[in-house]
Amino acid sequence: MATVEVQGLTKRYGETLANDHLEFAVERGEIFGYLGPNGSGKSTTIRQLLGFHAPTEGTATVLGADVRDEAALQSVKDRIGFLPGEPAFDGSVTGAEFLDYHARLKGDPRREELLGLFTPPLDRKIREYSTGNKQMLGIVQAFMHDPDLVVMDEPTSGLDPLKQEAFNRFLRGERDDGKTVFFSSHVLGEVRRVCDRVGIIRQGRLITVENVEELLQRGGKRIRIHTDTPLRAADLDLDGIVEFETEGREVQFTFTGDYDVLFDELTTHHVIDVEIEEPPIEEVFLHFYGDEHGT
Repeated sequence: MATVEVQGLTKRYGETLANDHLEFAVERGEIFGYLGPNGSGKSTTIRQLLGFHAPTEGTATVLGADVRDEAALQSVKDRIGFLPGEPAFDGSVTGAEFLDYHARLKGDPRREELLGLFTPPLDRKIREYSTGNKQMLGIVQAFMHDPDLVVMDEPTSGLDPLKQEAFNRFLRGERDDGKTVFFSSHVLGEVRRVCDRVGIIRQGRLITVENVEELLQRGGKRIRIHTDTPLRAADLDLDGIVEFETEGREVQFTFTGDYDVLFDELTTHHVIDVEIEEPPIEEVFLHFYGDEHGT
């Protein structure tokens, strides 16, 4: 059984359709990235999965519990860790007092281990925390009771680059230990570094769910060619060439076609150098969004 299984999940707020018949599953022991810009419906999905909002139509199961069944969902809550996008901290308490409260609710066998990785100043009032310190406190809270599933909304928000990398290494280790991680993000580089699969949501609709490697392959490769005489687009009239750019005797383009055909064509030109690399993940993402990526 999948750790999370979503079946026709739909949420309307009046005339606004926030989630539109979503269908996907998150398997045990994988990191699933849920990607889309702000306002695309990511947080709405998470709130339904955790029982904070009831679906208008459809349903989902989390650790086998139907999200429409409050008692069933409550019975598995101690196996779930949650980091909201904007944690609602009581600023008048210290970080230690905040963690003590959550420990009384669900336990904290991994608290000290996590505090060795993420280092919020526990003796200070949370109102004095920076955004990064609040995020680290939230991460410790989400994982310290050793849950089977962790759901996070924009988990690296506010973390500096070193802490982001430490968090990514930590997530990969959790996955290797059999934990399931579901997190939403608009930080596209995280996909390549930590996710096994990714779902891309646009205006409440799921555009695709794919293995990350397959997603990157669909985005093609970025090709840069240096020749002794300038090449024009007409000189490489092949299927799969997009975004052709030229600068002097160097051209570059994204290629999604047959590489044997490309290299056969290049033998008819005097090539000085060829570079092939993956395109930025942003380009892959924009393949699904076009001009509406900012919506």
